[in-house]
This record gives sequence, C-alpha cells and structure tokens, in this order.
Amino acid sequence: MLYFNIAISLLAAFSAILFLFCDLKRSLMMLQQNSYRNERYFRWLNQSGDSTSFTRIGVMLVALAGMIYFIPATYVLIGVILLVIPLSVGLIRKKYKKPLVFTKRATRIYAVAAIIAIAVIVASYFYMADRWFGSIKAGLYGVTISSLVLAAASFVIIAAANYILLPVERIINRRYYNDAKHRLSSMPDLKIVGITGSYGKTSTKHYLHRILSEHFDTLMTPGSFNTTLGVVRTIREQLQPYNEVFIVEMGAKQKGDIAEICRLVKPQIGIITAVGEQHLETFKTVENVQATKFELIDALPADGLAVVNDDFQFVANRPVDNVECLRYAVNNTENADFVATDITYSATGTTFTIQSKDNSLNLHTRLVGECNVSNLIAAVIVALRLGVPEDKIRFAVERIQQVEHRLNMKRTPGGITIIDDAFNSNPHGSRMAVDVLSSMTTGKRIIITPGMIELGNQQYERNRELGEHIAKKVDVAIIVGQYNRDALIEGIDSIEKPAAGFKKIIVDSFAEAQSRLTEIARPGDIVLYENDLPDTFK
Repeated sequence: MLYFNIAISLLAAFSAILFLFCDLKRSLMMLQQNSYRNERYFRWLNQSGDSTSFTRIGVMLVALAGMIYFIPATYVLIGVILLVIPLSVGLIRKKYKKPLVFTKRATRIYAVAAIIAIAVIVASYFYMADRWFGSIKAGLYGVTISSLVLAAASFVIIAAANYILLPVERIINRRYYNDAKHRLSSMPDLKIVGITGSYGKTSTKHYLHRILSEHFDTLMTPGSFNTTLGVVRTIREQLQPYNEVFIVEMGAKQKGDIAEICRLVKPQIGIITAVGEQHLETFKTVENVQATKFELIDALPADGLAVVNDDFQFVANRPVDNVECLRYAVNNTENADFVATDITYSATGTTFTIQSKDNSLNLHTRLVGECNVSNLIAAVIVALRLGVPEDKIRFAVERIQQVEHRLNMKRTPGGITIIDDAFNSNPHGSRMAVDVLSSMTTGKRIIITPGMIELGNQQYERNRELGEHIAKKVDVAIIVGQYNRDALIEGIDSIEKPAAGFKKIIVDSFAEAQSRLTEIARPGDIVLYENDLPDTFK
C-alpha cells in the first residue's frame, strides 16, 4: 500500500508539473502575440476572460480541495491525475494559427519563469516534507498542490518574468539598435522607402518590392517585421552592401512608434496607404492614428517624396508642406495626382489605367479588388520616381503574386473558389472584400467571419455595419465565435430585404465553420474567409 501511495504521489506530481510548464508555454505565446508588452497582455486577459477561464478556476478548485484537511490525500491526487493529464495532452497537441516562436527573448522569459516555478515547487516540497517528519509522500503532495496553483496563475509568472528581464532587454536591444544604425550609416547611397497605413501596407510593400526588383537589388522587411526591433533584426541579418533599395514596413500601436523607426532608417520616400479605424483600443481616436501615421511624412528630408492615398478622409484632409507630395486615389480623385481609371475585372485578374497629368500607363494584374489597385498605384508612383522603365513596371505588375491571406484567390480540386482575406481586420477592407465576393456569380457566395477586432469603442458599431453589408451582398454568412456575434447578427437582422435566399449560420469555432461549409458548399461556390484574428488569440 505504501508503494502504491508513493506511485500515485509521483504520478500526480509529474502530471501537475507537466501541466504547469505546458500552460506557461501557452501564456508566453499570448505575451508574444501582445508584443511582450505587459499592459497589452493584461488588457487581452481581461477582454478574453482567459485569466478566469473554466480551466484555471477548475485547477484552482482542485488545488484548494487539496488544502482541506479532512479530504483524503489519495482522492485529491487521483483527481489531479484525471484532470491535468487530459489538459496537458490537449495543450501539447493543439495547433495554433500563430504558434509560439522560441526567439532568444522568448527563451529568456521562459527560463526565468521556469526558475520562479521550480523555486516555489522545491520550497513546497521541503516545507511539506519537514512538516511531516521527512515524508517523501508529503513532499510530493506539496509539489502537486503548488504546481496546480502556479499553473492557474501562469500568466502572472510569465508577466513577472517579462518585467524582471526588462533592464536586460533594454541593454540587448540598444546594442542591436546601434549595430543596425552603424550598418545603415556605412551605406550612404542606399535608397530607403518607408510604408505605413492602417491597412494595405504589407501588400504595397510586396508589390513595390516585386516592381523595383526588376531594376534594383531590393530588400524589404519580411513578414510582419514592422516594429523597430523587427526592422533592426532585418538590417542586422539580411541587409547586404550591394543592396540598392530598402523597403521598410512601419507598424504602430501607439504614438511615437513610427517616428522611432524613422530615426533609425531615415527614409527618403514615404507611402501612407490608409488612415482608418484600427487599433483604436490604444489610439482611442482616428485623429491619433492620423498623427502617428504621418510621423513618416514628417520625418522625410526636404528633398524627399510623400505618396499618400486620398481615398481616405484622414489622409486627404492632412496637408503636407514639408516635402513634395503626390496624392493618389481610386474614388476621391478631385485633388489626386495619380488616379486609376477603366478598372475591369475578369477571370484572369484586373485591367486598369494609372492616369497622371503627364502620362497614362495601362496595366494588367492577376490581383482583384479595388484595394489592390490602390496599393499598386502607390507602388508604381515610387517606381516611376526611382526611374524604373515602364516596360519593366508592366512586366512586374503582370506577374505579381497575391499576398497570402490578403484577398488571395485559389480554387480547390472540388471546384470551389476560396478568397482568403484572413489577415484583414478593418472596416474599409472588410467591406471591400464583401464587395469582391458579391461580384462573383458562379455559385453561392459564402462568407466565414468572426468580425473585426481592435476597434475600441467603435467595435460593436463597425461590426454591426459589416453585418448589414453582408446581408445585402452574400448568400450565406457563417458567423464564428463570441467576439462580435451579437453585433454582426444585429446588423444582419436589421436588413428587411436581404439578398435572395440569404442564410446565416452561427458556430463557435473555425473548426465547426469548416464542418458546416463541407455540408453546404458545392462546385462553383465562392467562399470568403474574412479575418481570423480573434481565433488566433485563444
């Protein structure tokens, strides 16, 4: 019986420790997705309810039960094993859309969190063993209960580790920053183009890179490396002495973010693709978004060039008088220097003309959607300014590939057309994507969406408006999750005469949405995946 009790104690302690470290890893993943900023991390915890989830509460209740004297320890230990082993297996096997990347910083945070956890566990072991006259079983019991408590508070441990390491990270980041700055100063002839905007900046970056690469040796910041540290990393790891143009995507979550990147790279050309209602949780107002995006233009030298999109009110109404400014537009063309005309969509893509006061350029692209035409105009303006011949521009635009998850179209073997706009999370882009879906007429038009996030106090209203637009334009709406369900449904139901045969389907997850899609989709149907970001933050 003694050996049985020790075996149960060992298994329970091992199970609890395994669960603790699995949950620490998950908490670190969410901290990483919140840019290692504790204030953003705790805001996400409060909004998502993760800190008070059923799992955390259940684990804490079991831990508390283990502290009650009259409950037999064997029952508690068996309960721990039955509870945490399935939870650990679930965390190990779960696939995430944006999984944890063990960068050097993430590894340091995890190591410090592990040291904190191990210190508490070891102290619990000796405390309980000493209290019960050196009993190994009592010590293991202390390990089990303390591990459960730590697991229930894993987000606190991760945040504490992150805070402890802040001075170290500042020293490391400053060294990396200075190294990147030195590398740039050694390349005085390097042309640097900055791109920012509430949306469209990543696509514009890719399009510009493809066009300029026909004429120059061009480097761009990869993926979503649009923070200061992301740019620093790109410079240190990828910038070569023979590069002629460096395209820098600049993202921002608060005022000063773009100005900080500009102080490092000192761009000569700046593109603003849009100013709209995004990241309002941190910016609060569109005016703050505008001021932050225009930090790029304000940082340009006197002989620089600003390229800005007049289709957005808070771009068009912002004067630029510190540098030459070329404005472009698809719709609000009154004061634009470059406009898109004769836009025609077909099965092969889009044909359009970029018209300026002095020239017109006829182009064809495989891309679809007004937003992509707009992004191409900005890229073409910069290419022309840098001296890329028109024939090379035409050649490059014809061969530009769609950027993954941004109105990316493909056909399945079963004859269903997929429009992947999963990275979109803004009112203008979402509405435009629905319009693209609406223009398709080969079969049922199906949208799968959880709505838009990070819109602050505008989130409910903007998702309600999206629901209205969906009801007018598509045949089937599959609403995913709880984030924006009420707003989307209210918008959909407010339309007295929706699209003929319109149907809405409510599901809890993207997995369930896929299952329902399999049931209803037929060859010729078109499916739009519009924003999956809320599903990432799980």
